[in-house]
Amino acid sequence: MSADMIEVVIDSIRVSLMSQQRIVILREVDAERYLPIWIGVYEAESITIALQEVEVARPLTHDLVKNIFGTLNARVTRVEVVALRDDTFYGNIVAEVDDRTLNIDSRPSDALALAVRSHVPILVARSVMDSAGIVPEEDLQEERTETGSDEGETSSERLEVFEDFFEKFNLDDSEEDDEEKE
Repeated sequence: MSADMIEVVIDSIRVSLMSQQRIVILREVDAERYLPIWIGVYEAESITIALQEVEVARPLTHDLVKNIFGTLNARVTRVEVVALRDDTFYGNIVAEVDDRTLNIDSRPSDALALAVRSHVPILVARSVMDSAGIVPEEDLQEERTETGSDEGETSSERLEVFEDFFEKFNLDDSEEDDEEKE
């Protein structure tokens, strides 16, 4: 992994109760920094199904893409969130086939759905994480240090720090831009 990329994991998928918009929360592997990305309803469901290892009778779209890679003897090696321009995140699927490395342009949500199915690393460009990443308030981190552990802390307790962040969005406007904002 290059120094300009940061490994993350999918921490959770959140739903706005007002608009039913979905937000995937990526968490930096070795730090308490999070990256929220608005995603579509179908992509959120596809990611959730794969994370929970739910069996489906027929392949969903992202299962189909994974199957196509396999049929073509291509191997997905990682997925990346490579840029953030005009409030739109840009993704990349990195695959290997016949000793060649391919970079395939993708929406981050589709790349994440494929990553979960392929069990490959998820990387975020350092510039994206630096500009859009969120670090919980210091007093919350100090509380955790004083207690010596965050064991027993639920995902929802850890993510309370995002409440203010989410309240700043005008969710009514973002519904129109759902497909464009990924």
